[in-house]
Amino acid sequence: MTLFYALARQAEACTALGSPFMGRMLPLLGEVWPAGSALDVAVQAFEGDLGPSGHSLPLRLASGLHALVLTGQDAGLIAAYPPNDVSDDVLKTVLTSALSRHESFLIQWITSPPQTNEVRRSAVLIAGAHALVHRTGATQVHLSELGASAGLNLMFDQYALCAGDTRLGPNDAALRLAPEWSGPAPLNAPFTVADRRGVDLNPLDPHNTDHALRLRAYLWADQGHRVALTDAAIRVNTAHVDRSDAVDWLEGRLAGAPQGRMHLIYHTVAWQYFPPERQASGTALIEAAGAKATSKTPLAWLRMEADGAARGAAVTARLWPGDHHIALGRADFHGRWVDWTDDPT
Repeated sequence: MTLFYALARQAEACTALGSPFMGRMLPLLGEVWPAGSALDVAVQAFEGDLGPSGHSLPLRLASGLHALVLTGQDAGLIAAYPPNDVSDDVLKTVLTSALSRHESFLIQWITSPPQTNEVRRSAVLIAGAHALVHRTGATQVHLSELGASAGLNLMFDQYALCAGDTRLGPNDAALRLAPEWSGPAPLNAPFTVADRRGVDLNPLDPHNTDHALRLRAYLWADQGHRVALTDAAIRVNTAHVDRSDAVDWLEGRLAGAPQGRMHLIYHTVAWQYFPPERQASGTALIEAAGAKATSKTPLAWLRMEADGAARGAAVTARLWPGDHHIALGRADFHGRWVDWTDDPT
């Protein structure tokens, strides 16, 4: 896939996810791309798919440009980025200048993979956790998140979910999530998180200035509401994310899970990035632990992942003892809407 085609594909995805600015900017970036430059050489050094299903070079480049705006390094970009609105010709001019002036910065920036810790995915985590607690009767929960990034979604019990007339979460919630909700209301089964921990190949510390910049830079410039939610999540974040291979880490995490708690393993739009052999190993590991689960040590595996369907991600769970397969619903990849189907009655 050429960079030009990757930019066009990513632009379509961004438009569909509610960012008209990204939908307009990315194709213009392709029009002014400096072929033959050092930046072009750095991009072409990536082997395989450059687009949304591969290395995500369009998002890496866009986030680098956004970082220049957020840090005040490029007055031209700042004047052309939301909330400002300029013509395509003006935007192409400032993009051309930024690609040249900040070439070294962008070359370094794109060496790191995308980091999008989308807080709105916590809506399905809140609803899913309550559904699983309802089934097990557990009041203490042991959380393990795979592909946790900065751990913002490890704090989902500190957020409020508003789904129709139902509200879940603490009265003093750090933030409020209100996706467009269809289907039955989520169950209300109160619980306490007794322990939380995550794993990522490249974890970010949201309280580190440089890491927080990377988180904010991957949010799109015309979606200020996502920035506000991320900032609110950062303020209350106390979760620890270990740097490790997820499956290797999970083996130890499963071995150390205490009795009297439901162990909830979960991931959101992360499993697809695991190599097939690691997916197989991880599945076997969880299934083996599930076979040993008891009513005093229930094990749940909650997933929000792409399944090839046309609309959004599947929200599913497996629960032991008994290996129950539960279809909870579907959700937008950025948590804008949830089609809930869970109704255990």
